[in-house]
This record gives sequence, C-alpha cells and structure tokens, in this order.
Amino acid sequence: MKKILIAFDGTNFSEGAFEFARKMNKVSPILLSGIFIPQVVYDNLWSYASVEIEKPFYIPLVEEFEEKQIKKNIERFEKMCVDNNVRYSVHKDFFDLALPELKKETRYADLVLIGSESFFENIATTSSNEYLMDVLHATECPVVVIPEKYDYPKSNILAYDGSASSVYAIKQFAYLFPDLAINKTLLVYTNEKRREEIPEKKNIEELTERHFPDLTILKLNINPKKFFDKWLSEKESAILVSGSFGRSSFSRMLKKSFVIDVIKDHKLPVFITHK
Repeated sequence: MKKILIAFDGTNFSEGAFEFARKMNKVSPILLSGIFIPQVVYDNLWSYASVEIEKPFYIPLVEEFEEKQIKKNIERFEKMCVDNNVRYSVHKDFFDLALPELKKETRYADLVLIGSESFFENIATTSSNEYLMDVLHATECPVVVIPEKYDYPKSNILAYDGSASSVYAIKQFAYLFPDLAINKTLLVYTNEKRREEIPEKKNIEELTERHFPDLTILKLNINPKKFFDKWLSEKESAILVSGSFGRSSFSRMLKKSFVIDVIKDHKLPVFITHK
C-alpha cells in the first residue's frame, strides 16, 4: 500500500487531484493523507520558504475566516474518502506552516498530488507559478501535478534528454505506476542542442523496454522551450514524465523549464521528480 499526499491550498479544493487519487485506489489500495496549506501573507512567502525546516517559525493567516473554510474542506475530503472507500488521514496542524513543513512531509511519502489550477490560484499568476515551482523543487518524493479536467492516463510520454534526472524520473514512474507502464508509451528525446544521436540510446532502450512493453522511441527535432508544449497539446489521455525540476533555484532563474508551460496549459497530468 502506497502512502500518497494530496496537498490543497486550504481555501480551494482540487476535484481533479482527488479523482486521480480515487482512480489509483481502485487499482491498488492507498493511504491518502490530506495536507491543507493556508493562504499566507504572500509577500513574505519567499523568505519563509528559505528557512530550514528544523527551525520552527510561524506564518500568519491572511484572514481569520480561512480557518473555517479549511475545516469545511477537511470535512469534504473526509466524506469523499469514506464514500469512495479510500483509507485516509488528515494533517490538521498545518494552519501556521507552509513550504518547510510540506517538504518534511514529502520525505515520508511515496507520492504527492497537487491540483495545478487550484493550488494558490488567488496569487498573481507569475507568483503562483514561481511558488508551485519552488514546491516541486523542494519535495523529497515524486509529484503529479493535475489539471481539473483531464482523462486518466491511457498513454505515457517519457521526456528524455540524456540527463540523470530524466532517467531517474522514468524509473520512479515505472516503480510507482506499474499499471500505467503497460500502456502505450512514447519516449521522446529532445534538447536545445538538437544533437544528432539519442544519448546512451542502447542503455535507455534496455532500461525502458523492461518496464514499458508497448514502447516507441522518438527523436523530436524541435526546441523544447519553444515548441514542446504545443506538440504535447496534441496528445490526448496521456501523462508526461519529467525530471526537469532537479536543478537548483539559481539555475532555474537562468534557464526556464519547458515543463512549467505544460503545467500552465492545464491539459494533462505531469509526473515530476528529481534526486
């Protein structure tokens, strides 16, 4: 039985993320742990995010009524779990904590589910994307970022660029989702340098063919930062597997990841992990 975290911005509830968990539970029973993060004073978010998790600190809630809304969402979560025969737990001590506590929670979980449209949707678009990227980078287990309306995956798209991070993500996806690994799978190689050959082609073939029986390998001659999200938008009922958020915060400032564009499109789930 896997332990799955589902993280909500306390005043918003992601139906899409819960539906993904429900489908996982139908395949194999899970323990679903609900994490309800308050909407904090966003101007202070970055300084809080950089604090070591071992040092306790508190973040004030923006409005007192938010606690009541969070409690309503907890009740809603509990009822939906009971109605769908999902074993669950709720972390109710989250009202004054944010990113560092979430990071610690992910250390003891197999997977995190986050709704891409509802997670901190009240922040300005740029800031919410930056905060979501920080959350993805800080987690210590894989994450699936999920839109509200989507088809549960019937095919897989493995983003491979020759990096250790991309290979690690592919392996973690296969280990966590053996039921999805048997679906039609496309391993896509692309990078900005547009190298002639797929790096370590024999090795990546030997690895992926063991886990993905219906596998096709494709070399895509496009600039991923400019065109990958457009190419991907034509794929239906798929999940994207990527290791792109393994870079440091500094390098992400210098080189924008194409995956954030895919997430912003809200069209398909994205599986992300890093070492």
